Amino acid sequence: MSEWAARRFWERTEVVAQADGFGVTLDGRDVKTPAKLPLIVPSEAMAQAISLEWAAQEEKIDPLSMPVTRSANVAIDRVALQHAEVSEIIAAYGSSDLVCYRADGPEGLVQRQAEAWDPLVDWSSSTLGAPLVITHGVMPVEQSAATRARFLRDTSALDAFRLTAFHDLVSLSGSLVLGFAVIKGRLDAEEAWLVSRIDEFWQIEQWGDDEEASEQAELKRSAFLHADRFFRLCS
Repeated sequence: MSEWAARRFWERTEVVAQADGFGVTLDGRDVKTPAKLPLIVPSEAMAQAISLEWAAQEEKIDPLSMPVTRSANVAIDRVALQHAEVSEIIAAYGSSDLVCYRADGPEGLVQRQAEAWDPLVDWSSSTLGAPLVITHGVMPVEQSAATRARFLRDTSALDAFRLTAFHDLVSLSGSLVLGFAVIKGRLDAEEAWLVSRIDEFWQIEQWGDDEEASEQAELKRSAFLHADRFFRLCS
């Protein structure tokens, strides 16, 4: 059964316990992923969220209104099958992490970056065991082999569902450190998003807002907050 059927055909949605997690049924029939795999998720809370998304559909199914279902599909159909590759892609963000690349002026921006990002650099060293090298301007900087290995080890330790959420936290913020700060409770998602946008906020203050850019930023913010929610739903 394809979950992307054009029209609603069911009356009742239910969460069902499975041997390896929780599934959702539509009038007693198991929901499957687009790749026809069983949609089995790690927690009852996530299954309940998916069930509510299906229950809320009206005559026509709107996949965009089903973010938890879509993330679960990605975890099962793609990330679980390419776990090592996805882990390497995400861990690579640590080699050019947002918090390591600092402006060399103006002074106001330099200070804002330092106030927000220096504590995260310190936290990466003390808590993650991954010291970082900071650079200014556009000159690239190489992180140590030990730091890169630590980032890869910690990223690879995440299961497919958590890795799916972590991928979005990192790619949307441009920072592996911020992604870890969110999933480990160093920052909440809203704080982390604001920290990732320091340069953009500075530009807005100097030159004014751009409506199209603001709309795109809000879409990314929503996706970032969803990724945090999906991560929490794994437990």
